[in-house]
Amino acid sequence: LFRSPPSPAAVPLLGWEVVGRRTHDTSAWTEGLLVDDAGRLWESTGLEGRSEVRELDPATGAILRSAPVPAARYGEGLAMGPDGMLVQLTWKDGIAHRWDPETLTPIGSFGYAGEGWGLCSDGTRFVRSDGTPTLTFHDPATFAVTGSVGVTLDGAPLAMLNELECVDGAVWANVWQTATIVRIDPATGVVTGRMDLTGLLVPDPAASDPGAVLNGIAHLAETGTWLLTGKYWPELIEVRIEGA
Repeated sequence: LFRSPPSPAAVPLLGWEVVGRRTHDTSAWTEGLLVDDAGRLWESTGLEGRSEVRELDPATGAILRSAPVPAARYGEGLAMGPDGMLVQLTWKDGIAHRWDPETLTPIGSFGYAGEGWGLCSDGTRFVRSDGTPTLTFHDPATFAVTGSVGVTLDGAPLAMLNELECVDGAVWANVWQTATIVRIDPATGVVTGRMDLTGLLVPDPAASDPGAVLNGIAHLAETGTWLLTGKYWPELIEVRIEGA
């Protein structure tokens, strides 16, 4: 008797609620967002000639410090490695800039192949997205590729993975040009949860500017909440995620 294979279990839709709002610079083309172990909030912005690394006030969203990326390079995802240094991807240059967070000065770079979109660190390795359904793992000391995994949602490849956040063994990712954030098991690539953030910011900035989409995930370990934002958004929005 022929039996069809079981279909994959439906990916749970995670609930969320807004618990606070801060200001956000509406000129920021946000590519990376993270809170480090000291509670400092960092942001990477993109676009050639306008890319920066910034420290923001986590309580207000105000810019405390900023440093420019070389003008011809397009800043992308941002993460802090186990050595306490910031690493910032570039889109198509194949260069990851390293920054000293104490002085916000450049301290060298890594090279890599392919595009750079999102970046996070799980404490032992970097995880990089490049717009495809693949997450690539990098050695924290050399940035050499140590492996990769294909990401699937309901059994189908999921592309357009953008800004990343590594939290408690999972990788969270914005899905570019959507109001969706997904939670990924990096061991299998399977999406284990998804969020529909429609209505997070009203009116939706993308309604008048198609580029002004959700992009930016930072976990606040002290409270267990999350800061979310988007490109050119006027707010950093603190949310609590059900089942995170």
